[in-house]
Amino acid sequence: MTNVGRDRLRELLDAVLADGESRSLGDMAGDAYSSPFHFSRMLARGTGESPVAMRRRVLLERAAWQLRNGSAVTEAAWAAGYDSAEGFSRAYARAFGHPPSRPASRPWLPAPNGIHFHPPISLWVDANEHVTNPLTEQLVRHDLDDTAALLAFSSRLTEAELGAVRLPGTVVLDWDGVEESIGDVLHHLVRTKETWLASIDGRDTPADPARPAVAELAERHETAGAAWLAMVRDLDARGAWGDRLIDALCEPPESFVMSSVVAHVLTYSAHRRQLVRHMLRAAGHPVGPGDPIMWLRRHRNEETTGGELA
Repeated sequence: MTNVGRDRLRELLDAVLADGESRSLGDMAGDAYSSPFHFSRMLARGTGESPVAMRRRVLLERAAWQLRNGSAVTEAAWAAGYDSAEGFSRAYARAFGHPPSRPASRPWLPAPNGIHFHPPISLWVDANEHVTNPLTEQLVRHDLDDTAALLAFSSRLTEAELGAVRLPGTVVLDWDGVEESIGDVLHHLVRTKETWLASIDGRDTPADPARPAVAELAERHETAGAAWLAMVRDLDARGAWGDRLIDALCEPPESFVMSSVVAHVLTYSAHRRQLVRHMLRAAGHPVGPGDPIMWLRRHRNEETTGGELA
């Protein structure tokens, strides 16, 4: 009788993705007859992803598929291992760039190994998946998260505080005009992505009120941020950084390399986010530094410990 060797990696994946809403690293390791340390090391060596991060990602992909097929948010949250719809919504929005109330255009998230959820209860391994550049993903995600945090912080301010001139004559980019107040800079943080997305999609520049409320800007940022993240991920997945955009909205039309467009947006967004912080502090509102090191550390901690998973 021939002794057929076991597929150890498959056993490790089974342990990670076994049914059960709340499964700790210890639970997964126990199912694989291994210590948590060796279990994590073996899986990371075989897949390039930690057990907790993989389980979280694949269950969020399953949740996206469930939501597209009519499941309630609370139902999808429970099935994905979250003990509250709020915690699930935050994790889902961080992953997909928009809340679960909006269906994901593509339920797969970037993966270093091509392993994804495949409905109804299987896995799919995409052998040709492009490995997303982690720096690109981190820079874009940090920009979106930090902008959202600044908008949430600024929602506490009065209209007078938002509109007060803090830095007279400040111009970030000539074609955007002066940005002298907190409201001005927040407006352009959101408006910039909307304008570039319109150019990329071949749409007219969207209408824009003279001084939108912070609540409206937050809603617009949620929409534009999701579209921006999807666009950047698509560029990266296709290796299309050298593609050119012919922007007919310019007079005369101009040509832009897509990598330079993303770099442009990230550069001036980082400047404006720090500009807002300077103005907030000058107005007597202490605000954190927005350090990407601390941001990434929090996210890595969630991947390692399970974060808000029950």
